[in-house]
Parts: sequence; structure tokens; C-alpha cells
Amino acid sequence: KLCGYLQKLSGKGPLRGFRSRWFVFDPRRCYLYYFKGPQEALPLGHLDIASACFSYHQPEAGAAAAAGDEAAAFEVHSPNGAVAVLKAATRQDMTYWLQELQQKRWEYCNNLDAAKRDSRTSPTPSDFSKGLVAKDNPGNILSQNASAERARNILAVETSPTDLVGEQAASQPAPIQPSAINFSLKQWSTEIKNSMSSLRKGNNENRKSIFYTTEEWELLDPTPKDLEDSMALEEKRKHLAEGSKGLTSSAFPFDFGRIQHKTRRPLKDMIGSSKNRNSSDSSPTEWYSGNGNKLVSELQLKYQSQQEELEKLKKDLLSQKELVRLLQQTVRSSQYDKYFASRLCEGVPKDKLELLHQKDDQILGLNNQLEKLNLEKDSLQQEVKNLKCKVGELNERLGMLMETIQAKDEVIMKLSRQLSECEDNTSSQTGAVNSSMASCTNKELQELDRLKDNLQGYKTQNKFLNKEILELSVLRRNAEAREREWQAKHTSLEAKLCQIESKYLILLQEMKTPVCSEEQSPAREVITQLLEDALKAETNEQPEQAFFKPHLVSEYDIYGFQTVPEDDDEEKLVAKSRALDLRSLSLSENREISTGVKWENYLASTMNREMMRCVELKNLIRSGIPHEHRSKMWKWCVNLHIKKFKDSTVPGYFQTLLQNALEKQNPASKQIELDLLRTLPNNKHYSSPTSEGIQKLRNVLLAFSWRNPDIGYCQGLNRLVAIALLYLEQEDAFWCLVTIVEVFMPRDYYTKTLLGSQVDQRVFKDLMSEKLPRLHAHFEQYKVDYTLITFNWFLVVFVDSVVSDILFKIWDSFLYEGPKVIFRFALALFKYKEEEILKLQDSMSIFKYLRYFTRTILDARKLTGIAFGDLNPFPLRQIRNRRTYHLEKVRLELTELEAIREDFLRERETCVEKRDLISDDDEDS
Repeated sequence: KLCGYLQKLSGKGPLRGFRSRWFVFDPRRCYLYYFKGPQEALPLGHLDIASACFSYHQPEAGAAAAAGDEAAAFEVHSPNGAVAVLKAATRQDMTYWLQELQQKRWEYCNNLDAAKRDSRTSPTPSDFSKGLVAKDNPGNILSQNASAERARNILAVETSPTDLVGEQAASQPAPIQPSAINFSLKQWSTEIKNSMSSLRKGNNENRKSIFYTTEEWELLDPTPKDLEDSMALEEKRKHLAEGSKGLTSSAFPFDFGRIQHKTRRPLKDMIGSSKNRNSSDSSPTEWYSGNGNKLVSELQLKYQSQQEELEKLKKDLLSQKELVRLLQQTVRSSQYDKYFASRLCEGVPKDKLELLHQKDDQILGLNNQLEKLNLEKDSLQQEVKNLKCKVGELNERLGMLMETIQAKDEVIMKLSRQLSECEDNTSSQTGAVNSSMASCTNKELQELDRLKDNLQGYKTQNKFLNKEILELSVLRRNAEAREREWQAKHTSLEAKLCQIESKYLILLQEMKTPVCSEEQSPAREVITQLLEDALKAETNEQPEQAFFKPHLVSEYDIYGFQTVPEDDDEEKLVAKSRALDLRSLSLSENREISTGVKWENYLASTMNREMMRCVELKNLIRSGIPHEHRSKMWKWCVNLHIKKFKDSTVPGYFQTLLQNALEKQNPASKQIELDLLRTLPNNKHYSSPTSEGIQKLRNVLLAFSWRNPDIGYCQGLNRLVAIALLYLEQEDAFWCLVTIVEVFMPRDYYTKTLLGSQVDQRVFKDLMSEKLPRLHAHFEQYKVDYTLITFNWFLVVFVDSVVSDILFKIWDSFLYEGPKVIFRFALALFKYKEEEILKLQDSMSIFKYLRYFTRTILDARKLTGIAFGDLNPFPLRQIRNRRTYHLEKVRLELTELEAIREDFLRERETCVEKRDLISDDDEDS
């Protein structure tokens, strides 16, 4: 399916611009419809591709790059001079669209020529492929011009569509062209609102300067002035710290914490900052920065070695202090023991003395622990002071080195600039020459690439235009040949008309002259020849003369029904006359294309959505479904009514029923076989045992008899299925029969008693007395039971009762609206011929006329107007209520008849004289 997004140039004045549209190609009429979007129902318009030609402009390579999307625009030229400018998303899509539209135009025009060559016996070419009637349609008969086909294949450009072409593109949003400016006021206001909202929102977003890292306050590089201020401040703090005493908090000579709070960079990064700043300088700068980094690393190594030596000294000092502490503890304990031994040992109990010793030991231990902690405190304070001194010295040296490095950097920068200036002066002459040569070479290469791109573009454009010219030339020659054929046919028909008029005048003269003798006059021979010519049906025995034959009636109509019977010559004349009248009506209807256009527009609106029941569709169906769309619409109508039944069945339900009916014993199969060839003997699809329709008819009837054993098979079902099979496949025809029997018609409509059919005849009588009171009174006056005629109308829905064109229009409305349509058309048939029937003054002539009068009604439009216009109002509720009323009456009558039959059988068994009487039912059994 050729569909997708394109942009169409539309509007006037300042509002003129490209707007995105959803395009869909309709192969039935070779129209390219365009919608606002894929989900829209009504098209905005269409382009007639069959009579259009295509072109596009090949821009220059540089201009194409600057123009952007304008390079993917192409034009569709109509015969009336209108030019539609369309634009694809890419040049690839544009090439694909152009080639596909060319191909569709080529196929449509060739098929149109083939269809017109065979228009005498075939309907308009269409895209449906269901049912028996579809088998008669001509296929895609392409032109036999082999050289043109070869040339088209040579000139074709291989391309493939993108995601914006095809049915899958409907699920994607419409492409937005950046360069396209929409001038509508509504979109202007929308764009202004969006711009203001983008300015209002995000006040704190995207405001980080490129000179900041992820933390907004963190500078990448401290300035030299900040470093100098920090160093001066720390010098003052150092002098203040030396004068203070007893302070436990550290007073560093150079406060790294304050520097880092401001710069958030470690010392190592500050040392390497000069390298980062001068990384883009000349080689002397890089060399000196490398030596400065080497000196700083040597200072760091020396500092680390001093720290290791300090650690060793600390460990020795701690060991000596521990030894002194142990000696002091031993001396104290000995003195303490000696003191207590001399003073308190006399007269003190031994247990108390031990307790005193324990307390003394605890006191000594605590004192020792206290002394140990004091020593550690002093050592740590001393260590901190030493570290502060070391760090202060290193900071001073570091500051001096940084100042030295900065001064030398300035000198190096100055020298490097001077050196680069000298080098630039010396190489300016050679550089100018080299640059001029390089620029010339680059320009030449760019120009060469541009010329190659232009050459490729012109080659593609040349192929496309040559193909377009070739196709238009072939189509023009075909149109000229077709015109010559029509002129020859017109001349032949005019000559034949003159001959027929001459013979007609002879016939009038013969009718005027009285018959005086039995002698054979020359006029008799002319009359005999006229009759023979009139009874000839159009066949394909002489194809070279078939095109110029004046006969307008073929042997079979488009539905497969025989137009002229083979037996009675008198009936042949009537049938031929009726077929000519039908042909005349169909030709006059073809000149009025309003109904066909309405159907095309409606089906085009349903390309992107599902069909639903609506007033518009009902009015279209009442006017008649076109032949080429009937298969699709019948299937849709059947599915509309039978959806709940189909949803409750398993997949392959029809095939399962058919298999069971074929394999197992089926009581209805015998009667089905007897009625197959009697179904529609005048239709070529059912005329012989080898006809394709016979096997399909058998399958559908067997499957239904197995589904509904209460009905099994009833005479009349075969005709319903035969009509359905003309436009539907087997399974769809099966569900169509289920719809008619189980959904539309009341229960017991097709059972052995035909109870529902009898009820409908009584309802129809009531409607006749209400809608056509004069005619009903006329029938009552002469005691004519017209239900003997109408009973079959209702049972088989007018099959074999009206001409085929009217029959299928009745079925169109019947499958959509249901059984109420049968009552409408049955009344319309009587109203159509009401005046003719009222002129008949005896029951025999009335009954004889009722048997064939429906075959004389040919104007389907007039009949439809009566059925759906003159007979209104026609409420379905009234029919249902009257069905309920008459159903009870018919059941009572059947009960009474059954009682009478039982009494008769009982009496026959008891009475000897009546025992020999046999009823029809007993005789059949």
C-alpha cells in the first residue's frame, strides 16, 4: 500500500507554505488522496495520477546543501494546468515516491485499456478477489509493448523507502521540517508562548561559568596575587604565634587550610599550575618548567628523610624515658615499704597490713600512669613544635622558589615570543607560497567533488525524465489508438443503424399492408432475417469482429445469469428486449456518476479507520453497492451481524463442521445432492455438475446442516447460499447463511412447518391493507390470494423473482438492515405496478399477471425510491408486534389441524371403509 508523509505547498500570499499531510494512493481510481493525518476520515483533496506527469529540479551541489529540504521537492502537473508541489523528507523518499507513482500510473492506464477492450462482457476492473463473480474479472493485463517495458526497466533507479513511507509510518509522528515556517496565527501564538516559557523556566539552570568546576565556588587556578596575599598573612601569624605561650592549638606559619578553602587545590596542584599555564608555549618554557618541578621534588625527598630521622630519635627518647620511669617507681616503692615497716608494723594485724599494701600498690600504679601520660603529652607538643618549624622553613623556601620560577617564566615567555616572531618572519615567504598552493588544491578538490555530485544528480534526473517521456509517449499512443478504435466502432454502428432503420421501415410497411394471399413476399424474408439477427446472442466466436458488432447483449450478464433463454423463440424476444432495456438503463446510470463518486469518497475516508454503521453508509447501500465493492461490503455486513457467533467459535470451525458432515452420516446430504443442479440452472456457475459453484454450494449446505440439525436442510437455503457464493468465499457464505437463518429470520422460518414464513405472510397482508388499501381491496374483491406468490419472495429473498440488477441491490440493503427490507421491496413491487393490476378485472388474469410481473420491472432507482421513500414511515416495532400477534393465531390453527389429523387417523383405524385411504405423508414414507 503506497502511503506515507509528504509536505504539500498550499496557502496564498504570506500564508503560503509547506504543510505536512498524510498521502494514500487509491488504485481503484488512480487517485492520490491527502489527509491531515493518518486517523482522519475525510480527505482534504486528491491528485489525479492517471492523467498527471511528474518533474523535479536538480539543484547545484552547493545550493542543495544550502537549501536543505528543498532538494527533496517534486511537482505533479495536472492536465488543467494546476501544479501540486510536494516535498519528501529525503531525496531517497522523493525518488521512491516518483517511481511508485509512475508505476501505478502505467499499470492503471494499461489495465484501463485492457478493460475497455473487453468492456462488453466484463465489469470495470477492480481490486476485489472474492466469490465466483470475481473469477470472471480480467487480471492485470499489462501492455504488450516489450520494448517499452525493457526501456522502463533500464531507466529505473533502485531505491528503497525510509520509515516515513508505508503503513508503518502511520504510527509515527508527522515529520517536522526545521526550515519550514508555518504562518498560521494560531501557531504563531503557540511559538511565542513556548519561547516565553523557555525563558522563564530554569532560572538557575545552565548558569555555571565555564571557568568553574562541579563545585561552583571552586576556582581552577589561584591568581599570583592571591598567593602573595596568603603568604604575607601567614608571616604575620607566624610572628604572633612565636610570642604566645601555653597554647595547645597549632599555629602553622603557612595555613594550608585557609588557602585550600579559597582555592580548593592541593599543594602539588599549585606547584604544577605553572606547567599547565605554559603548556601551550614554546619549547624553552617547557624545559624550564621541567627543571622547576625537579627541584621541588628534591626538596620533598629531603623533607621525607628528615622526618624518618626524627621518628628514630623519638623512638630512642621514649625508650630512655621508660627506663627512667621504671627506676623511679622501684625507688619509690622501696622507700614506701621501708617507711611503713618502721612506723606501722608494730601491733598491726597481718590482714590489714596486706590490705594497706594493696592500696599502696594501686596508688603507685595510678601515679605511674599519670606520669606516663604527662610525658607523652610533652613529647607530642615538642614534636608538633618541631614539625611547625620544619613546615615554616619549607614554606619560606617554596615561596622563594615560586617567585623565582615566576620571574624566570616571564623572561622565558618574552624570549619565546621574540623567537617565534623571528621564525615567523623567516618562514612567512615560504609559508605564503605553500598556503596559496594548498588553498588552490583544496578549492580544486572541492570543485571537483561538487561537479561529481552535480553530474550524478543530473544523471538521475535525466533517467527519470527519459522514463517519464517514454511512459507519456506510450500512454499517448495508446490513447490515440483507443480513439481510432472508438471512431471505427462508431462508424460501424452508424452503418448498422442505417441498415436496421431500413429494415424497420420495410417492417412497418408490411404491417400496414393487409394480408391478401399466402404468397411469400420479399418483406417476409426481411422480417425473418430481422428475427434471426435479434435472437443472436453476443459470443466470442469471431474475436476479430467482436469489437465492431452492434449487439449490446452478451450471452451472460456480469453475475453469470443467462440473458436469453434457449427454448422458446417468443420468450427469447421478450428476454432480449428486457436485456436491452436493462443495458440502456445501466448506460444512463453510468453517465450519472454521482453515486459512484460518493462511494469512492466514502471508501477513501475509511482507508485509515474501521467502517461503522452510520446514516451516510445506510443511504449509500440503499442506492446500491457498486459491483467492484460488493464483495468487500457484503463480507463486512455479515461480520457486523455475526461477530458474537464467530467470536465464540474456535479457529477452523467451518472446516471442522464440513469434515464431520462428510465423514459421518448426514440425513440432509441426500436432499442436498438432489437440489444442487436445480438451484440456479440459468447461472453458468451452477449449470453443470463440474461447475465450480456446485462443489462450494455442497460444502456450505453440508456444514450448515451439521451446525443446525433442527433445520438440517430446507429447500430455499440452496438459493440463498448460491447468491452469497457469487461474491463471497465458502466460509463467508456459510456465515452469511447463518446470519439470514439464525439472526435475521424468526425461529421456525425454515423448519418443516415453515411457521415463521406463514406468520410473515399474514403480517404482509396487514401491511398491504395499510400501505396499499386500493390494491388490497382489489385482491379481496376477486378473491386472489397473492401470498401464494409472495411466499417464495420472503423464503429466498426474491431469488428468481426479479431481474438480477434489482436482486443484488435488494440483497445489499437486506444484508445491512435485515428482514424489514423484504417487506419494503415486496410492497414496492406491488406499488410499482399498482395501476396495471387495478386494470385487470378477473381473478385468472390477475393471478397470471402476478406470476411474471416482477420480471418486467427494470428501473431499480425508481423501485428503491418507492421502497425507502413512498412507503415511510416503516417502523420495525410494528412488524415485531404483528409477528407476535399472528404467531399465536397460526400456532392455534396448527394445533387444531394436528388434532383433526389425529382424529382422522384414529377414525381410519377403527373404520373398515376408510382403512384403505392413505395420506400423502404415509405414501412418501
